[in-house]
Amino acid sequence: MLTSHAIDTVVRAALDEDAPWGDLTSEVLIPADALATAQLVAREPGVFSGEAVFEAAFRLTDPRILVHRLTADGAAFAAGDVLAEASGPARGILQAERIGLNFVQRMSGIATLTSAHVFAVKDTRARITDTRKTTPGLRALEKYAVRCGGGFNHRFGLDDAILIKDNHIAVAGGIRAVLERAKAAAGHLVKIEIEVDSLEQLQEVLDCGLADVVLIDNFDVASMRKAVEQVAGRLVIEASGGITLDTIGEIATTGVDYASSGALTHSAPALDVGLDIEI
Repeated sequence: MLTSHAIDTVVRAALDEDAPWGDLTSEVLIPADALATAQLVAREPGVFSGEAVFEAAFRLTDPRILVHRLTADGAAFAAGDVLAEASGPARGILQAERIGLNFVQRMSGIATLTSAHVFAVKDTRARITDTRKTTPGLRALEKYAVRCGGGFNHRFGLDDAILIKDNHIAVAGGIRAVLERAKAAAGHLVKIEIEVDSLEQLQEVLDCGLADVVLIDNFDVASMRKAVEQVAGRLVIEASGGITLDTIGEIATTGVDYASSGALTHSAPALDVGLDIEI
């Protein structure tokens, strides 16, 4: 859930960065009592995300500005659709414009790209999930946008679960050693996931019987199919590495449970939306 506290914290930081001493241009050009109405308009089709964040940009700039939400997060829209409307003091609307747009463009871009991945696997059991490859300071918003696009969230941070990567294995003495340590320390609600980069390592994980999830990293499609057969339902399987919109469809047919992609957040293009203002 994206909390109001998380939203306000991020939006306040963005507003402080953009106008720490106010909006010089608007204060010089626009009368203090001028009013305006602005429409958030889609320039291209997509999936919406960021309605509360957009509203916060205007509310925190000037609480007299009223934002009417016309499109719900997770809803698809067409080019030309009006997604929201803001009305009130013109100076505040002009000052908040870029910040509100930045967040909606970023979040809707992520939601749209995620939705395309979800559609590509719709006839399979695979679920699309994100990673920790997020913009520093924006993780809560970007992971929320993934959910708006129909995806699922992986860990929010290093304290969510135990995820044993190849470097952990190398430093801590091998697969059995790290799994035994993890199992001894983990609480009963903490999941243990371990990364493998070969079918031989996967078999070692299965022989230990201590993991909940196995991450098969950078496997080709043929090896993924073999991994699914090898696991035979004993573990949840997450595929990762090189997953793109072009490859996800074939990967999903292998029978993996999850496919995680950092591209959902680190490479999603900003969606083209604009703010049309009437004075």
